[in-house]
Amino acid sequence: MTDRVYPSAKQTAKGGGPAPAPAVNGGSNTNKAQLYNATRPMYRPQPPRRRHRRSCCRSICLCTTLIILFLLLLAAIAGTLFWVFYHPHRPSFSVSTLHLSKFKLTDTAITSTFDLTLTARNTNKKIVFLYDPIAVKIFSGDITVGDGSLPGFTQATKNFTTLRAVISNSSPFSDGTDTSPLKSSLKNKNLQLKITLETKVKVKMGKLKTKKLKIRVNCDGIKISVPTGKSPTTAMPVDVKCKVDPTFKIIKWNV
Repeated sequence: MTDRVYPSAKQTAKGGGPAPAPAVNGGSNTNKAQLYNATRPMYRPQPPRRRHRRSCCRSICLCTTLIILFLLLLAAIAGTLFWVFYHPHRPSFSVSTLHLSKFKLTDTAITSTFDLTLTARNTNKKIVFLYDPIAVKIFSGDITVGDGSLPGFTQATKNFTTLRAVISNSSPFSDGTDTSPLKSSLKNKNLQLKITLETKVKVKMGKLKTKKLKIRVNCDGIKISVPTGKSPTTAMPVDVKCKVDPTFKIIKWNV
């Protein structure tokens, strides 16, 4: 029997060197990935910026709030000093007398004549009021029964001023005017009246002056009978107190 010799799996290569190792699947891809990673720049994370922006916003809001509070504190101190030094009071008005000498109602107009006496008071010790001409209107319900004006004047400190005017009306009614409430009042020979005053006033304290400020004065709750002869009638009650519009403020100084 003839013996066969099989070559060993560990054969040597030419030159006696070891045989090259078999190629592994995917070896070429691994080399490519290594080369790509070698040329790719290193990632460096950026420092966070949101916290910096938030801190800036908080600082701005805090500074703004502190400035506002400081200004409010200064305004409160100035207002307190002003009140202590001047102790201001609003001007006051009252209807001293009101006489009705003529009143005639038709389907198209009202003809009337009122004699009005007002008293303006200034109880302040260091404040002077400078009034523009005063517009005066007399209402019965929503209907104007008298329209006139009073001259402007200057009212010194601790002073009261008497104002007199004849307030009349002869203008026709506007379209759609409902005169039924007025006719009902005339049947009872009594009129419910309201007087309104509108003007502008400057306030003077030493060398300080305000700009012209609008004020409105309402005198309500006045009753007067309609004259039946030549003798005028007198309104009741006597010395009716008026209400000055609460929007009257001492602001906007001029030197």
